Amino acid sequence: MKRLPTRTLQTIVLVLFVVGAILLALGGFLTPVSSLVMGPVVDAQTWLATRYQAIVNYFNAPQDLARLRQTNQELETEVARLEAEIIRLNQQLSETRMLSALVDFARAQPENRYLAAAVIGRDPSPFLQYVIINRGSDDGLRRGMPVVTDRGLVGRISRVTASAASIQLITDPSTSINVRLEPSRAQAVLQGTLTGEVSLEQIPQSATVQPGDLLLTSGLGGNYPSNIVIGQVTGVRSRDIDLFQSASVQPTVDFDQLEIVLVITNFSPIDSSPLVPTPQSP
Repeated sequence: MKRLPTRTLQTIVLVLFVVGAILLALGGFLTPVSSLVMGPVVDAQTWLATRYQAIVNYFNAPQDLARLRQTNQELETEVARLEAEIIRLNQQLSETRMLSALVDFARAQPENRYLAAAVIGRDPSPFLQYVIINRGSDDGLRRGMPVVTDRGLVGRISRVTASAASIQLITDPSTSINVRLEPSRAQAVLQGTLTGEVSLEQIPQSATVQPGDLLLTSGLGGNYPSNIVIGQVTGVRSRDIDLFQSASVQPTVDFDQLEIVLVITNFSPIDSSPLVPTPQSP
């Protein structure tokens, strides 16, 4: 019998070893050994991978930081643009609602003709209560025309130029308006004050006035049409020794929020100034 060559024998032994190892592995007998051997290898690979990633991040950090800063700046710019757009849309919505309310008010008062105007300025003096609108004599405005909003009386035009007009508010100290109280129908006079508030004077002692009573223009004196809402009584001051009662008033118009007003263009105030006789020639 011939002997197998040494190389063939080694091959057979190696194959048997590999097959045996595979069978042992498939049977789970080599799991403890593989865990013992592979544990340090896995730890070493993890350590090397962590250090490699740290080195990569170190060299890439400046580029990433610059990219993040650019992205952050772009996002901030977009947020600022969206905030400005939201403010613009809110303003448009507010103006639309205001114009809708003014249109409804004008339709409810068909006897009057109105011209809408935007408030473009205010008198800088703390002792004068005037606002300036962007309509003037070129638009048919004249001195003395009443000005209202859908909430009530604002004042009247005091000065006019070609393209603008000045409105004397009812809160101005020199304002004096004949009014009527409801439901008592008592007559009184509304006065402006230096503080920008309004007060009700010359209320007859016989009149019954209570907080919540409504104030409307009476039409007396010819400076304003009748039945324009002004405000409500908030408090009454009455003493037996006084000839008249007085009261504090809350106007229905918010004069700090005036943006758009309506001018009543078909009302002409009555000129009650005394006539000056014309001298006769000899």
